[in-house]
Amino acid sequence: MQTQNAISSDSAIKTPAAIQTQKLTKYYGTVRGVTDLDLEVQEGEVFGFIGPNGAGKTTTIRLIADLIRPTRGSASVFGMDSQAESVAIKRLIGYLPGELSLWNNLTGAETCQYLGNLRGGVDVKYVEELAARFDLDLRKKFRAYSKGNKQKVGIIQAFMHKPRLLILDEPTSGLDPLNQQEFYKLVAEHQAGGATVFLSSHIFEEVEHTCHRVAIIREGELVRVATISDIVNEKTHRMEITFDQPVNPDQFKQIAGVTSVQVGDDNKLVVNVQGSVAPVIQVAAQHTIVNLITHEPTLEEAFLQYYQRS
Repeated sequence: MQTQNAISSDSAIKTPAAIQTQKLTKYYGTVRGVTDLDLEVQEGEVFGFIGPNGAGKTTTIRLIADLIRPTRGSASVFGMDSQAESVAIKRLIGYLPGELSLWNNLTGAETCQYLGNLRGGVDVKYVEELAARFDLDLRKKFRAYSKGNKQKVGIIQAFMHKPRLLILDEPTSGLDPLNQQEFYKLVAEHQAGGATVFLSSHIFEEVEHTCHRVAIIREGELVRVATISDIVNEKTHRMEITFDQPVNPDQFKQIAGVTSVQVGDDNKLVVNVQGSVAPVIQVAAQHTIVNLITHEPTLEEAFLQYYQRS
């Protein structure tokens, strides 16, 4: 009995990740794609992959989906090697590329039907439901669609077979705010149903609405993996504190988290603090405060701190 319990426990612990890469590297000749990427995405999470244009986001996605081959390193999906078991993996994936190119002479309905037939068929009613949610006329030919409507076709074909893993590259590109909100709802619904979502983006609102954890990539290298809340807590706050008389700035420079203190006019101190501002307020409260202004950076500014570090 003890042996059986041990085996059951080990099996639970060793559930394979939805996506895992090990030293994944891609060079295009001498041009860097990604370098030594170690990444792990757990099944059932919505995971953001964030970075500026040219950082290596699309290259990573294409390597995971075995659309291109790595220079070295490996990638796996649900424990299956992305190269050796490429066909089996593709049956489990819904993929929306960053640059969508479909058949101009096919209507939206014909496009979804054709791609669905390649998978052995999909629920037509669900396709129609998705089209209605995004206010898309499936009777029009693809070439007649606007950029936003072409993106809707891309979203529908990625979600229509209710895949186990969704890989979405810049999914809300071209969508208006109402359709962006509908997309966020759709992602939440599929996650609630057990799907894993790997979402590449440089739109911070999109990440904040949909993701729990994010990986930040810069110049082909992974620089940070954290929860959204961790990144928010790491943001640098700017505090402008005006006192009734001059105050020694050294009192604030010694506080944990304070990155700089500047002396301004009219008994003002400008304090930049990373993390909680409570220790700064406690020290400031020892003096008479005339005015206090706190500027909390946006999530975008928090990410930019990582982009701009050398």
